[in-house]
Amino acid sequence: MFYHIAQWLERNFDIPGMGVFGYISFRGAMAIIAALIIVIAFGIKVIRMLQRHQIGEEIRNLGLEGQLQKRGTPTMGGLIILLAILVPTVLFCDLTNVYVQLMIVSTIWLGLIGFVDDYIKVFRKNKEGLNGRFKIVGQVGLGLIIGLTMWHSNDITVRRTIRTHDADKIVMTEPNGSQQVVYLTPAEKQALTTIPFIKGNEFDYGDLFPFDNESHTWGWVVYVLAAIFIVTAVSNSANLTDGLDGLAAGTSATIGVVLGLLAYFSGNIIYANYLGIMYIPFSGELFVYTCAFVGALVGFLWYNSYPAQVFMGDTGSLAVGGVIATLALLIRKEFLLPILCGVFMVESLSVMMQVAWFKYTRRKYGEGRRILLMSPLHHHYQKKGYHETKIVVRFWIMQLLLAAITLVTLKIR
Repeated sequence: MFYHIAQWLERNFDIPGMGVFGYISFRGAMAIIAALIIVIAFGIKVIRMLQRHQIGEEIRNLGLEGQLQKRGTPTMGGLIILLAILVPTVLFCDLTNVYVQLMIVSTIWLGLIGFVDDYIKVFRKNKEGLNGRFKIVGQVGLGLIIGLTMWHSNDITVRRTIRTHDADKIVMTEPNGSQQVVYLTPAEKQALTTIPFIKGNEFDYGDLFPFDNESHTWGWVVYVLAAIFIVTAVSNSANLTDGLDGLAAGTSATIGVVLGLLAYFSGNIIYANYLGIMYIPFSGELFVYTCAFVGALVGFLWYNSYPAQVFMGDTGSLAVGGVIATLALLIRKEFLLPILCGVFMVESLSVMMQVAWFKYTRRKYGEGRRILLMSPLHHHYQKKGYHETKIVVRFWIMQLLLAAITLVTLKIR
């Protein structure tokens, strides 16, 4: 909103200082400040509202240290996160940008699914929450929206740096005054993505179907299916990771920082050329959104760090995971998620391996056996006697390491 107001004022009244809102870096800084203020200032009011309505977490006794002390802690704190993401986004983003519009849809879409899940658990006293099939339907629906919009929207294109004169010539002026000539392909609508650690690391889903070189229809079909899988997998993984105070929020904030930087680089022709990555016009606006996202999560730790005053619940965890998946898809970096979201992936794998091994051994030996003391993985370490805070901090450290490796992939090929 401020972005559009500032543009109008500068265009019609030439008011000094309004041009600063044209800088993505300035609006990103304002978004993160606004998100932090919203969480810290209004978070306690939301928590008290949840307490008044007795919206507390029902804790099953799993024999974990300090577990029963959390009984009655307000859940649905994801409402705080959603508020702190959406308000700065509306205030400081270019709302005509299709990438921002998709992020707003993703945030609200999965936030609503998580809210319904929490509502059923709290008010209907059903510990299972929303039926898993309905969750999957919602996640598949969001994947379809993202994939089909990426295909049909004329505002979503990519331009690749090439070393030939058979392309658009762009002369860039560096900050030191020197000039550099870059040749870019025309704007393309292709199902392109990035493969880490490989030189010339652009992969076209359409290459899977050599007979479909003209329309690329089958490539887009595969891309849409990939979008559905990624949204479903990452949102559910974030949900599984949300089991200890501050674990999901801190981990997701680090992931958000990396995705924000990648969005900024991809949307800036100078940095895209320097790093040898796809230039995605107008995707730099996602940097402002990710600043609000990171600010909301870091601010949420004010109340969610040990001992937590509020849990994000599925309202927050499903939305946070969906946001991460959508961001990666929009900037064509979804193949980096196994590295960047390594903590999420390990948590999910620990559950799948535990369940699969238990079922296999029960069929073979008549008694189910376990690989871990308890899944997800963070509960395994709790069973081994590690304090909750130590587990969370160590997972944060591992996430920082994975974030650094993800950024290194930009130059190591």
